[in-house]
Amino acid sequence: MRVLASEIAFASSHAGDPAMAMADVAARIGGEPLAGMLLFCSHRFDRDTLARAVNRQKERMGGERVVAIGCTSSGELTESGYDEDSLSVIGFPASAFHMVSLCFDDIDSFDPAAAREAVRALAARADRESRHLGGKVNHVALFLVDGLSHREELLTMTIQDALGDIALIGGSSGDGMVFRETAIFEGGRFRAHAAVVAILSTPRPLHVFKAQHYRPSAAKMVVTAAIPQDRIVTEINAEPAAQEYLRLAGHAGEALGVAFYAAHPLMVRAGGDYHVRSIQSANPDGSLTFYCAIDEGIVMTVGEPVDRIAGMEAVFADISGRVGPVDRIIAFDCVLNRIDAQQRQMSRAVSELYGRHRVIGFNTYGEQYHALHVNQTFSGLAIGR
Repeated sequence: MRVLASEIAFASSHAGDPAMAMADVAARIGGEPLAGMLLFCSHRFDRDTLARAVNRQKERMGGERVVAIGCTSSGELTESGYDEDSLSVIGFPASAFHMVSLCFDDIDSFDPAAAREAVRALAARADRESRHLGGKVNHVALFLVDGLSHREELLTMTIQDALGDIALIGGSSGDGMVFRETAIFEGGRFRAHAAVVAILSTPRPLHVFKAQHYRPSAAKMVVTAAIPQDRIVTEINAEPAAQEYLRLAGHAGEALGVAFYAAHPLMVRAGGDYHVRSIQSANPDGSLTFYCAIDEGIVMTVGEPVDRIAGMEAVFADISGRVGPVDRIIAFDCVLNRIDAQQRQMSRAVSELYGRHRVIGFNTYGEQYHALHVNQTFSGLAIGR
């Protein structure tokens, strides 16, 4: 087996000052020229100050040739596993990678036809410009989108359609659990109501994956009234949505909250598989707001937890079988998975597992896998050596 150039670089910092955090990260990443950078940061950082610090440090990492994208998070995944209040940077060495990106600046006015044309041009450019890497070059699309936009479904389907055989993987930006202001980093600044797709090219083996820690139960329900544009369900089985959800989950009369949603996710069958449709909040009028698209007539079931550690070990074994020795796994892990791990007192075990398998990334408000926008999954990109 031939090892191609250097390992993917990674560093994180808990320095409270954004300039100090970026300087700390840059010093530990080293001086090798980079083709691209992924950064994930706590929503507590001042974004303008952090953006200026990133732009300064880019000069010593390759200057304008370095494509830098990222977003705010609801927690970071570092070499310690679950982490928070940090700045994390992933660096792709120019000796083995090429990266190009495209930003959609106002996704409230997203134009699918124009987007398809622009993404196809980006894919052609990635193919053309990465030929210097030699041999067979593999491509993957990394996608980051505003986690409060309610536009993930349309963008994900449109972009994956335009990409053709290039697989899309990514996550929705977060802001802790504040639900107030998330942001995407691209073009040297943080942007609200935006999305970015970057095509990463390399001769190394690549594999995108999606896993979830729940299975469907026998408890079924039908959405009988909804406000789809706001992702709100007002009635389930012709009853107030929150009340009926609690009853079918077997906890009638209990208080709803984020820990409850994480432990009892709702699932929908689509394309032969069950996918989680996570609840974001219960509203004063008894309705439920979701993280993803929802509509009247949808049949849902309450999810039941499976053995997460055993399931994840199987995922990592499958990854090793596909890419061989792993350099890094860049993960987009739903924030509700993190909350559920805390409630079940599994955070340390999950963190140890992530650390052992070289997982880095961030906790999301939703994940994108191929043409799907999904919730409460552990999804990501495995990169071999």
